Amino acid sequence: METLWFVLIAVLWLGYLFLEGFDFGVGMLLPVLGRSNRERRVMINTIGPVWDGNEVWLITAIGATFAAFPGWYAALLSAAYLPLTLFLIALIGRGVAFDYRGKVDNPRWRKAWDATIVVGSWVATLSVGLLISTTVLGLPIDANGDRVGGPFAAVRLDTVVGALAFAGYALVHGAVFTALKTEGEIRERARRIALLLAPVALLPLVALLVITAGLWATVVVAILGLAMWRLAVDRDGQSFALMGLAIAASVVVLFGTLYPNVLPSTLNDAWSLTVANTASSPYTLKVMTWVAAFGTPAVLVYQGWTYWVFRKRIGVQHIPAAH
Repeated sequence: METLWFVLIAVLWLGYLFLEGFDFGVGMLLPVLGRSNRERRVMINTIGPVWDGNEVWLITAIGATFAAFPGWYAALLSAAYLPLTLFLIALIGRGVAFDYRGKVDNPRWRKAWDATIVVGSWVATLSVGLLISTTVLGLPIDANGDRVGGPFAAVRLDTVVGALAFAGYALVHGAVFTALKTEGEIRERARRIALLLAPVALLPLVALLVITAGLWATVVVAILGLAMWRLAVDRDGQSFALMGLAIAASVVVLFGTLYPNVLPSTLNDAWSLTVANTASSPYTLKVMTWVAAFGTPAVLVYQGWTYWVFRKRIGVQHIPAAH
């Protein structure tokens, strides 16, 4: 049962990284791809119906970790307290900006909220990347399972590479998603930006995979290369699907090398937190499994329906000039 919930939590992180990846990427690229207010409105509208639903995956992943592996939850989140605080502030800022941006017809007003979206997207992306890389690469944990060090114990060169890995992926993923969901000049601009950014922006992800899993990184590199090839030949949908496959392969590699640990100790391997020594009682895991068996399909059906309803491309011609 412990292994099952380890896999389920990995799947929840996969869903979050894939869905919120393009969500954050669109926000990060807002001033780059959106040359006018109407183009920026187009970009925001591509994620407008789904961005808050994407965040459910994070809430569920953190909640499942708290319930299934309380020791993992306590050690990881206490070590990443500062980036998590910044992350929450960034999410709040983005949410308010999406809603308030169009409330006042004033360029300075919109510019301020656009900046909030951009900064919030960057901060949130880097924070999530730091959190994931920390749980894979480990913390200085002593024999009692307690973290050694101050509030910046999670900030190291390798975890910073992990933060940049998700940020770089989100940039390219967001550009590919924009190309998939828009039409006209903004679509062509998104395709060019994705192809231009990919060789540099995706390097930290490759580096993180090399650090953790060695040659398995070549699998992800091959998938990313295919994604960019399909984008170059005007196959936006295939490129987007391959970007999803790349992050899925990355999660499998990262969490696969992590198991049976949930949080390695950088001081002594014997002090690492594992699925066995951090799991809740068998009864708790059994109840959680029954709840997940009924709740998960409902969430997937509803979110899939939402994406289907809002599947069409949009362009500046769909945006009133006054907005």
